[in-house]
Amino acid sequence: MARALCDSCGVEVSRYAVDSVCPTCFAARHTPPADLPAARLAPAVWMWSSPEASIALATRDLPTILRIYRRLNRLSQEKLANVLGYDKTYISMIETGRRTITDVSTRRHIARTLGLPAHALGVTDADDADFTAMLQFADSTIRLAEIARQSGRAVDAVNELWPLVARLEARAAAGHIERDSLALLARGRVALGVSLGTVLPEERLTAAARWTGKALLIAERLGDAAFLAHTLRMHGNELRKAGRVPAAVARLERAADLANDANGLGTALALLSRAAGALGDPERFDRAIGRYGDLLDQHPGGGMLFNPFTFREIELRGLMATGRTREAIRLVDPPQVDASPAAPQWHIIERVTAGHVLLEAGERSGAEEALTTALGAAEAHRLPHQIQRAVRAARAGQLDSVTTRGEATLTKLRDQLGAPALVAEGSGSHPVYPPLLEQDWLLRRLTDRNGVPPPMLAGWSRSRIKKDVLSTLCATCRHLP
Repeated sequence: MARALCDSCGVEVSRYAVDSVCPTCFAARHTPPADLPAARLAPAVWMWSSPEASIALATRDLPTILRIYRRLNRLSQEKLANVLGYDKTYISMIETGRRTITDVSTRRHIARTLGLPAHALGVTDADDADFTAMLQFADSTIRLAEIARQSGRAVDAVNELWPLVARLEARAAAGHIERDSLALLARGRVALGVSLGTVLPEERLTAAARWTGKALLIAERLGDAAFLAHTLRMHGNELRKAGRVPAAVARLERAADLANDANGLGTALALLSRAAGALGDPERFDRAIGRYGDLLDQHPGGGMLFNPFTFREIELRGLMATGRTREAIRLVDPPQVDASPAAPQWHIIERVTAGHVLLEAGERSGAEEALTTALGAAEAHRLPHQIQRAVRAARAGQLDSVTTRGEATLTKLRDQLGAPALVAEGSGSHPVYPPLLEQDWLLRRLTDRNGVPPPMLAGWSRSRIKKDVLSTLCATCRHLP
């Protein structure tokens, strides 16, 4: 059965979508939705995700869980009894095993009051059953979305990540989520932020950094050094793209310190080199790029960022950004041997950078060819940020034909996305959050053409999805740190 295509850009949309526009097209529109109250993760989420609490939950033993709750919150039995609306002696009897709670309504009351996942107390309702079913394929959804992004299909990645993140956000905001699910939410936030950072224009990149920043809030609490380093790398890079370069450098330096393998360290150094160049700090750039090059000499490299092709592009751009144009010109002249981009977008990024350097070298024909190639590929992959870079370089070098083509491409994307003009220079306006966060639009995205929700929301009515999932997601997006 043929899948539906976005009316604006022609990309395949989710099989559960009824709206004719994909999420990324909608994300570039400028009209912000109405403000909603801030939605924060309930404190219980952080408490029950701690290692000690996770062990207690795994026992499914109510006395153990109550004792851990009191210890973590420094509560006496009397204070806990007040929280639950019981007598102190009743709590004492439960904790000592003299009273066994078999009543489902009592166990559900305790779970809801303390922010416990209900199934931890042997109470399984429809919501828990739905959530458990969703978790069975959530990990695969995130991994496949990452593969799609790295292969140049970031729009598809955004399409698939939205419903998953929406459900996880709603669960977390209610406080009913365990450690593994919280880690899954963090991974979903990172993947969504990076995917949005790939396909949004420059004036919208703050939204991507806010998603990765939200992931960092969780990563800091999980005690997983490898995931924390990954999240710091991704958040640092999105901060750089959003123009918050000093903050980006701080995150990326910390990511490099936390790296425990060559690929992780190489990725951190690649991004740190780029941020140091953007900061205009030649000494910091030289240190980072030097460590990056030495590591490549010792290891074969792998992935999108830790490889010779990426190294050369980052070195070229960093030299230009730190005022060493002659060195960049000398570097761009020799042909590159045995190096190819790990992903289509990196070929586009490199062509824009090479075009800039060639213009400085006076090689206008080579620059025009490089920038023209970049524009064509960036349009095909729908990468407005790279088109904006190419237009800036062409305008500075007075390549009028390339500038005209680039501006026409931006206009075309504007029409596709239903957005205000995408400009080569920063708009300077205060960033607004994507209107794809509007509940009515998301509701249509999360159900198929017959109003049936996807498997992760199986059995949910449209009103329940809107009330319990979308309101939380919309509010969370507006108040990301």
